[in-house]
Amino acid sequence: MERTLVLIKPDAVKRQLTSKILSRFEDKGLKIVGLKLMQLSREKAIKHYEEHQKKPFFESLVSFITSGPIVAIVLEGKDAVTVVRTMMGTTNPRDAAPGTIRGDFAMDLG
Repeated sequence: MERTLVLIKPDAVKRQLTSKILSRFEDKGLKIVGLKLMQLSREKAIKHYEEHQKKPFFESLVSFITSGPIVAIVLEGKDAVTVVRTMMGTTNPRDAAPGTIRGDFAMDLG
């Protein structure tokens, strides 16, 4: 069994997509073992995304992820990391296939 962290971003929370997204994970057999609605601090966002610190989009990413509440979820299941990555789709929503979470719900790169 693997565990993985998923963050439902502020725009999806605002658009009331949380339950639809959670249902997709559960329908794939993943178990929700942790869930928290929270406002991410700038400090925690910087730490979470530190691998991107030198990239040109870093500041806009930190600004976006701290712009409103997020839902942090820990999912557990067989091959959870691979399953979640496949379900999420490519990072750029414009390239994400229909049927993936990003392909169906994302509006931009935020």
